[in-house]
Amino acid sequence: MISYTEALSRLMAGASPITETETVPLLYSTGRILAEDVGSPVAVPAWDNSQMDGYAVRFAEATEGVVLPVSQRIPAGSVGEALKPGTVARIFTGAPVPEGADAVVPQEETEVTPEGVRFVASAREGAWIRRRGSDVAQGTVIASRGTRLTPAVIGVIASVGRAYVTVYRRLRVGVFFSGDELVQPGEPLPPGGIYNSNRYMLRSLLLTLGCEAYDLGSIPDSFEATKAALERAAETTDVILSTGGMSVGEEDHIKPAVESLGALDVWRVRVKPGKPLAFGHVKNVPFIGIPGNPVAAFVIFLMMARPFLLRRMGSNDIEVHPQPERAAAFKEQFPEVEIASSEEQVLADPEVHLVAAAAVPVDRAPLGIRVMEAGKDYFTDKTPLISLEQLAEAKSAVERTGRKYMVYYSERIHVE
Repeated sequence: MISYTEALSRLMAGASPITETETVPLLYSTGRILAEDVGSPVAVPAWDNSQMDGYAVRFAEATEGVVLPVSQRIPAGSVGEALKPGTVARIFTGAPVPEGADAVVPQEETEVTPEGVRFVASAREGAWIRRRGSDVAQGTVIASRGTRLTPAVIGVIASVGRAYVTVYRRLRVGVFFSGDELVQPGEPLPPGGIYNSNRYMLRSLLLTLGCEAYDLGSIPDSFEATKAALERAAETTDVILSTGGMSVGEEDHIKPAVESLGALDVWRVRVKPGKPLAFGHVKNVPFIGIPGNPVAAFVIFLMMARPFLLRRMGSNDIEVHPQPERAAAFKEQFPEVEIASSEEQVLADPEVHLVAAAAVPVDRAPLGIRVMEAGKDYFTDKTPLISLEQLAEAKSAVERTGRKYMVYYSERIHVE
């Protein structure tokens, strides 16, 4: 059995990004991965402009109690004239600040009179002026290669006038499912049959990720049918994904079929649910085999297949689950507790008598704490999850013996 970190490292070593690109309209680029650095050809804003509806002034003239006449009106989208000495310009949010003005006074800080505008308080130099290039300087890289085009990123790119972007082509992922017992939703369920929920779930996950999902459907439990499906997938896709059929029973044909067309390694990973994981290639096309259990398939897709696919898509953001935040939060409640950086540190320390491992679900929120003695294989330990109050009691009991106590935030998921 290998750790999740080791399994992911082995998997990612085989994830080479695709190189083909295409240019698409920015308006229709949501979810795509940039294949270029996008620089700004302009400064944003392109000129000094007003942050408020109010009056553009020379700050030295606009002192408390003074009344100055309005010489011009500058709405957004127009450009005013140079500000005449001893006057103010009525200005609106986003409008260019006229030459000669060095401050904007919000209208809430003024009073309109028949003679002009009276200032309730003195103006401050530079106040309420958004300077040219203060948001984006001309020439600045605003989105780097490998960035996923989210609505926020698309908005920033649009703000500098780009209408098209160069992106990596979509990754083609072939997915199929093995088992004569699989029945499609909407069909009558025969005795011994189960509905193929994995097909719907994985296709949805792939589309959400931005892949092209090549649905090869359910494959009959035979070596010939499985091999033929793999050969078809290898001709048209960049990655092949399969669920189930990875055991050694007489009706499990994926492993021998893959090996007949390429190579395959089957790993037992310290992840619950989702221990078995297969990785190899079919005619040089990467193959990933995940468990057939729907919950295990969902977990392993997110923790293993997702980062692999993102790397192949050209993405530079493949983080799975950062752990320091959880450790820091726990440390606040138990500041005297040593937090181990790895399972090896826990098991190698003969002084450790009690170990607590945080159970980490898909949504990254702790489900609870699992407590067991060090030295045991606590990845398969069936000790129930306990509350923090119970953990505190256990810690106190260990401390009374004079032995050491340690916490390890495990790299696995518990769904119990």
